[in-house]
Amino acid sequence: MRMLIAENDLVSRRLLKAVLKSWDHDVIVAADGTEAMRILQGDNSPKLAILDWTLEGSGGLEICRQLRKLHKEEYVYIIVLTERDNSADIVECMQAGADDYITKPFKTGELEARIFAANRIVELHAKFIEAQAQLKQQATHDCLTGLWNRSGILDLLDRELHRARRDNSSVAVMIGDLDGFKSVNDTHGHKAGDLVLKEAARRMTTALRPYDCFGRYGGEEFLIVVPHCDITFATEVAERIRRSICAEPVLCDEREISITMSLGVTSVYGADPDQADAIIQTADAALYDAKENGRNCVKTADSARIVENAA
Repeated sequence: MRMLIAENDLVSRRLLKAVLKSWDHDVIVAADGTEAMRILQGDNSPKLAILDWTLEGSGGLEICRQLRKLHKEEYVYIIVLTERDNSADIVECMQAGADDYITKPFKTGELEARIFAANRIVELHAKFIEAQAQLKQQATHDCLTGLWNRSGILDLLDRELHRARRDNSSVAVMIGDLDGFKSVNDTHGHKAGDLVLKEAARRMTTALRPYDCFGRYGGEEFLIVVPHCDITFATEVAERIRRSICAEPVLCDEREISITMSLGVTSVYGADPDQADAIIQTADAALYDAKENGRNCVKTADSARIVENAA
């Protein structure tokens, strides 16, 4: 386990370091409170700190208070090292944000037991953070394709519209729909349908810039948000997506499944974020035009149509 020790007394500091290293811990030493705080605020900081109550610069309790105010996602377990052992001092120590304390001179067996407990807490917290991240991923991403789900991509659209409003810049919004997707499921089965959706998502990823956003809007529909993109460039992007989708068949159990996509495109400058629904409706109307004109094509709608849909 990687840990920090900050102890005023040189002899005690060296002994503490030697004992911890003999237990195969990765030990970082700080000479005073200022250095300890810098290390704990840095990148890849230790998850356990043993701090002397009376450190020079910032004392152990002051470091506790400062760290707890930061509300860091990655928790630092703090053990305060002190000669004080009355109940009032212990209460003050814990109220400052310490997790545990050890009285000096420390006993090796007691130190080992407390570090064992600290390591268990640190590991549990790491698992909790990982579980939170997984829940967030599940809440915002489509489990089949790994793309943003409907709520996730709509949140990103809202963010980009607010940005465009501030910067008076353009945002392109597209809706892409896989042509004849129902027949894929009916003819080849849902396993093939899932494979087609995942392959379509992969091909769209290669056709877009890293900072463009797109997600599964519903069924076989995808919502694409391209910042700083006027209608001319948006049409080029949509064509690139369309070509990537139909470039070659999808192979499923040695069967070749041809796929194509129709796209509806619109673009707006400095849009009111409250018009998000109208913008989507406009892109959807352009998609309808693409479907009506033979599919596997791109159709656009200008901003005047957005105003009509917002009315």
